[in-house]
Amino acid sequence: MSDGILPPDVLHAVNGDDDLRLLRRLDVREGETGEGGRVDTVIGVAVDVETTGIADQDVIIELALRRFRADPNGVIVKIDRGYSWLEDPGRVLPADIVRMTGLTDADVAGQVIDDEAAVRLLKSADFVCAHNARFDRPHIERRLPAAAGLAWACSCSDIDWRAAGFDGRSLGWLLARCSFFHGAHRAGDDVDAVIQILRQPFPNGGTALAEMLATARAPSWHFRAVGAAFELKDELRLRG
Repeated sequence: MSDGILPPDVLHAVNGDDDLRLLRRLDVREGETGEGGRVDTVIGVAVDVETTGIADQDVIIELALRRFRADPNGVIVKIDRGYSWLEDPGRVLPADIVRMTGLTDADVAGQVIDDEAAVRLLKSADFVCAHNARFDRPHIERRLPAAAGLAWACSCSDIDWRAAGFDGRSLGWLLARCSFFHGAHRAGDDVDAVIQILRQPFPNGGTALAEMLATARAPSWHFRAVGAAFELKDELRLRG
């Protein structure tokens, strides 16, 4: 051990032990990853927002995004720099949001998202992804209507994490199962966490990113049980 860094052979030995697991602080570096190919690559943007709450009237107080490039096999070959903006919501931040994010009224006072830069980066990608895109996407499209209608994917719902051996799908839990930890509940940290879990190799020889894109690109249907009795809701949910 030198300079407080464990060598790779020690890390593999510890994490190969059923009784021990060592987590490293996540540090997603900008630049080439040294993996994958360079032909027919696609560009993705991982995004995350922090908001004043979860209701429709709540607004963004932090937006982060980071572009990356992947080859046809779902291997991330390059990661760009990260971008993050704070925004003043024009109201006092709820106490639970302050506790969760660490952001205060003083932090966001007078701050504003760079709309032009954010929209340009989002529209430069072949797809946009988030962990729970059903939350992030509406907030982003309300705040940045010029970025509406992009191709979205979700690293939470578009990947069968359980089939890949993961017994949960919250972002922090997935990251820990990949042997990392991060500063949760800040948008920039969560964006990096999304990129890292998408790099995860799967038992079938592919990656989490490859599965997410395959699912997002496949046809999908929504079924509505119109007029179904309330007592059937659990059965309908179990049937998908």
